[in-house]
Amino acid sequence: MLSLASLLFAQQNGINKEKFRLAIKRASSNITIDGKLDEEAWQEADITTPFLNKWPLDEGEADLQTKVRVTYDDRFLYIGARCSEENQDHVIQTLKRDDVIWRSDGFGVFIDPVNQQTNGFAFFTNAYGVQTEGLISGFIGTNDEGMSRDWDNKWYTEAYQFENGDWSVEMAIPFKTLRYDSRLQEWGINFIRCDLGNNRYSTWTSIPLQFNGPDLAWAGTMVWDNPPPETKSNFSIIPYITGDVSRDDEENDGKTSANFDAGLDAKVAVTSSLNLDLTLNPDFSQVEVDVQQTNLTRFSLFFPERRTFFLENSDIFADYGIRPIRPFFSRRIGLDDDGNAIPIIGGARLSGNLFEDTRIGIMNMQTASTDNVKAQNYSVATVQQQLFKRSSLKGIFINRQAFSEGAIDDDDFGRNAGGEFDYVTEDGSFQAWIGAHTSMKPEDFSDNGFYSGGFAYNSKQFTTLQSYVRLGENYIADVGFINRLDNYDAARDTTVRIGYQHWFQTYQYSIFPKSEDAGFNFIRFNVENYMLWNDGLGLTLRNTELGGNIFLANTSFLGINFTNTRETLPFETNFTDEDEYENLPAATYEFSSAGFFFESNRRKLFSVQLNGSYGGFYNGTLFQLGGSLNYRKQPWGNFALNFERSILSLPDEYGEAKLWLVGPRIEINFSKNIFWTTFLQYNTQADNFNINSRLQWRYQPMSDLFLVYTDNYTAENFGNKSRALVLKFNYWLTI
Repeated sequence: MLSLASLLFAQQNGINKEKFRLAIKRASSNITIDGKLDEEAWQEADITTPFLNKWPLDEGEADLQTKVRVTYDDRFLYIGARCSEENQDHVIQTLKRDDVIWRSDGFGVFIDPVNQQTNGFAFFTNAYGVQTEGLISGFIGTNDEGMSRDWDNKWYTEAYQFENGDWSVEMAIPFKTLRYDSRLQEWGINFIRCDLGNNRYSTWTSIPLQFNGPDLAWAGTMVWDNPPPETKSNFSIIPYITGDVSRDDEENDGKTSANFDAGLDAKVAVTSSLNLDLTLNPDFSQVEVDVQQTNLTRFSLFFPERRTFFLENSDIFADYGIRPIRPFFSRRIGLDDDGNAIPIIGGARLSGNLFEDTRIGIMNMQTASTDNVKAQNYSVATVQQQLFKRSSLKGIFINRQAFSEGAIDDDDFGRNAGGEFDYVTEDGSFQAWIGAHTSMKPEDFSDNGFYSGGFAYNSKQFTTLQSYVRLGENYIADVGFINRLDNYDAARDTTVRIGYQHWFQTYQYSIFPKSEDAGFNFIRFNVENYMLWNDGLGLTLRNTELGGNIFLANTSFLGINFTNTRETLPFETNFTDEDEYENLPAATYEFSSAGFFFESNRRKLFSVQLNGSYGGFYNGTLFQLGGSLNYRKQPWGNFALNFERSILSLPDEYGEAKLWLVGPRIEINFSKNIFWTTFLQYNTQADNFNINSRLQWRYQPMSDLFLVYTDNYTAENFGNKSRALVLKFNYWLTI
């Protein structure tokens, strides 16, 4: 009889693991990465079975087939693919690395080296050989792509064009780039073909329409002829040097200063599946500036993490709570609430698989003191144990500790601890979760818990998600992102924490055409309802939205929605100019609005996105119109004009606001290794006009030279605030 433990921790084969199997054997000859697949080793390698339709159809074999072969040597996993095509007019959005993979004719591979079916690696290239890589995270919270493209690592690829329109690709992925258990001779793997010219996507294994292509539960099996090579020495060091010239007219009386700095990152493979990341005096000056947003809510906006050091295996730290309530948010380390940098002295992070079913993450970061901020130490420890087939039990502990004059400040710390259980069926159609967290501060707070639970069901035609949260008024996450807890009282110019409960419900129903000639891929109707109860106040918010969307066969998309809101403001607030107009009274308001979204055929060289809404806003009206005008000079240039116009009209005594947010963006790619991006943002709400221009030369894999120019002006009179010119050089050295 099987024990309970063996039932809980036994690895499952997965849905497609037995049906889709591809043998991999050692290469009999050297392979040159030129995209041609003309070496003898490729001719001897096994070939995948026919690719199957994935989207917008999930039945039958693909009209344009893809043949994939795999092989290896002591250093690399090689993947080769030949993609049949009707002509040479490929759709290529850009030559720039890390672009959205679904927007070009391309090919990708998803790899699950430890057979967990929830976490893995993705490598993509388009028909011109441009690289994109990412990390796959399988539970709720992953973005709509089913993966994160922010991860960077070293690998090689080239593509080759044939006269009949076919194209082929070769990939060489270093074993040192992957995290795997060398004792496992079967890996999860799948391949995807993006045929944007025909708006078709196909995969090697069968994946139902409602699931993302990167979903590892639907992967097949790659069977090794011998255990994969062990990476005995896997140590990379990435030093950098940087120099900058800057001027600050707001804080430094317009004085010009010059600075020189240096630091390094390092990656150490403790085991083939457990990685240690180290950083000393990290510098993130090359990271693109945040995309600004108009904020007409009473709460803070969320801006994503972009810094490379925090991204690998980031899901094991970040996937706690739900999207608006995150106990850990790495952006809190080394950045203040306005996005200004706080110097990081150094840090370390250990992450990956400790055992076959057990993932861990341990992080420690130390920041320096400034004139306004004490030195801080941040520690995070998390563990995730896989249960059943795809479920997990996980726990996290977070500690922020302040230092004063080099000594621990016993009266300045913030700690959080919590655990969650995520249940996922083998095919991912049903998910349920439950979690409990607490916070600890120097004050002996009560009501300091955060509790969540819910479930989601996903079928081809019907989808629903139900989420419940109870957030205590004293659940404080110094290293997290917590929305709606802090309420601003405009009359007293103070912020008041108010605990709450919320219940979020969404329902979607999709209609699919009976023939390919219908002109549309599917029509979707959705209903969303959000209700929030503040402690001591009862039901303070009910927001209901009805919507409909049609996805056309030519990649165009049109959606409309109607929203009704009933909200009780607990305090006076102000959405206009507090000095000129009265505060909006604390009262109950009910209002409705209607909106639309349109995206034209993105395969065309010129495309348009438009969105707008009009309707009530508390005791007034709000009109918003935004979108982007895009022109692509294939494949080297992308030019976009992003804009948003907001007109808020309240009764005379409460004022009005007419806001512009305009963001032209110019992207010129001189080759697959030299990129120039210029991003302008004109934001009247923030009274800021920003220029960010970045030239990047990737002279070797993962080794870059950056030249970055930033300039900030007031939006009202274009008076200069600050400017800087930064030169940064880094080099990836593998030992």
